[in-house]
Amino acid sequence: MFGPTGGLGMNPSMDDMNLIQQAQRHQLVVSNLGEEIDLEIGPGEDDAAFATNSLIGGPPREPSAGEHDETKHMVLVSDLASEDQDMSKGQPSAKRKKKVVKRWREEWADTYKWAYVDMKDGTARIFCSVCREYGRKHRRNPYGNEGSRNMQMSALEEHNNSLLHKEALRLQTASKDKIVADKPIYVKTLMSKSAGSIIEGVLKRDPNEFEFVQSVQEAVHALERVIAKNSHYVNIMERLLEPERMIVFRVPWVDDRGETHVNRGFRVQFNQALGPCRGGIRFHPSMNLSIAKFLGFQQTLKNALSPYKLGGASGGSDFDPKGRSDNEIMRFCQSFMNEMYRYMGPDKDLPSEEVGVGTREMGYLFGQYRRLAGQFQGSFTGPRIYWAASSLRTEASGYGVVYFARLMLADMNKEIKGLRCVVSGCGKIAMHVVEKLIACGAHPVTVSDSKGYLVDDDGFDYMKLAFLREIKSQQRSLRDYSKTYARAKYFDEVKPWNERCDVAFPCASQNEVDQADAINLVNAGCRLLVEGSNMPCTAEAVDVFRKANVLIAPAIAAGAGGVAAGEIEVLRESNSMQWSAEDFESRLQEALKQTYEKALKAANDFGYQKESPEALLHGATIAAFLNIAQAMTDQGCV
Repeated sequence: MFGPTGGLGMNPSMDDMNLIQQAQRHQLVVSNLGEEIDLEIGPGEDDAAFATNSLIGGPPREPSAGEHDETKHMVLVSDLASEDQDMSKGQPSAKRKKKVVKRWREEWADTYKWAYVDMKDGTARIFCSVCREYGRKHRRNPYGNEGSRNMQMSALEEHNNSLLHKEALRLQTASKDKIVADKPIYVKTLMSKSAGSIIEGVLKRDPNEFEFVQSVQEAVHALERVIAKNSHYVNIMERLLEPERMIVFRVPWVDDRGETHVNRGFRVQFNQALGPCRGGIRFHPSMNLSIAKFLGFQQTLKNALSPYKLGGASGGSDFDPKGRSDNEIMRFCQSFMNEMYRYMGPDKDLPSEEVGVGTREMGYLFGQYRRLAGQFQGSFTGPRIYWAASSLRTEASGYGVVYFARLMLADMNKEIKGLRCVVSGCGKIAMHVVEKLIACGAHPVTVSDSKGYLVDDDGFDYMKLAFLREIKSQQRSLRDYSKTYARAKYFDEVKPWNERCDVAFPCASQNEVDQADAINLVNAGCRLLVEGSNMPCTAEAVDVFRKANVLIAPAIAAGAGGVAAGEIEVLRESNSMQWSAEDFESRLQEALKQTYEKALKAANDFGYQKESPEALLHGATIAAFLNIAQAMTDQGCV
């Protein structure tokens, strides 16, 4: 029985025999669904065969030559153990081992997906695929020899909640949206070599900034006729596309458990030729410099198109406020403002709400700004009505989108009343779009979230809208709506763009409407698309709409309601005036009408007919750019 082992020059000692018996005692095998697993029986941590298999779907690997020899060694030892076990048959059975049903196994496998087994110094250990570390808590049996369920749960939880693991996981999650090498950049054919040289320069300087390159390409495509008429604008555009100031900084903060976290903060002050910067702050895990620059560029054009003299900026952080307590969000906002207050002020830059930033976050940000700057500037747009901000500040962006749609329909001798409308998103803008559509007599039928969309063919009313808001305030799924309203349906992992509609309102995020979605919308009867979010359509989608003669209201024009509201607040505060909601709404509609007329006039001046799907799309960019270009020319090369 010992012959083969002795042939290899091995003399098993009592320690070896103990190791074999220990190996038989400790098993953690992920079996097929429906089966029970035994956490106390099976190959131990020194089973080399186990090391080459993934514990929970970790990266596969081939054993090295050294490990292969060790595997032979282990196989022989395993044979030895088998023979020894045969000899022990007929003896009284050991204490019955605990069984764990599939629910525990599924819970374990789903929670600890970071774990995989690899060899380290000839020993199989549990490694973490996120932080690439191992140790006593990462070993094949990380809990000592007991192997009980409670001890396993405790050890795995300890690593899962460790600062090292959580920070590595956060950075890994955030980096997924930053890696854009696999995102193809769709480059439109440009008639002008001068316009093409602008795109080439941006691609050469910022090749990995996918969102920013896309927004620049859209703008340059709209400005082709302008650049062809005056080559001076090529130099202006090249200067405009380089932000005046880009601030990137760390944001350390402490959670409720006392653990320290570090996020990255951004503020891009894109252009101040027309006046002090205004722009949103976004808190979202996908936030990066490319998105901050794209949002800042869009805000610069949006502000320049509005009736007000403003520059553009944007920023935020890859911090995710979802699931965080009020105290955690307060501490993060205060840490964020500890750096940003140096660049803020009524004549420098004032932030506003964006994705992940509402009245709560703006209140915390403003409180810390006031404390550090030593001044009260209530036009920090977004804080609560009772101490600052206008009575319709929160609603302004969403209401403005619907007002803009009404202006477009009026020029077509139509009205929005009775039209079937599809809305994406379920955030602040989307909900206020639905609210104003109901007030105007339209028929909004959809909202959506990151997991799917909800459709109610009967249309939403004020009671249903209040229920939707209650669902979202409680962080429940939109699916719960269909449990109350049986005729409503919720569809997983799809977007609402295949629903029959007359008007579409994309209000969720950038690039939510791709080429296939655009084709679905055209086939569903859509004849008007009004952008509520920034750059919601891909370049390919815009081409589909253009060929199908679908009119597009660009976000830099349709989204001007938020800009108008912010400046109305400044005027109200400077004059110590009190306006009713009706007065505010009247001023908001007037500002949007001026924006609409300015965009159409610029389009007409450069040969785009009002009925053309490119009229507003190109006219808005032309009007905004000419406004900025004139100011930059007057101020010289600064």
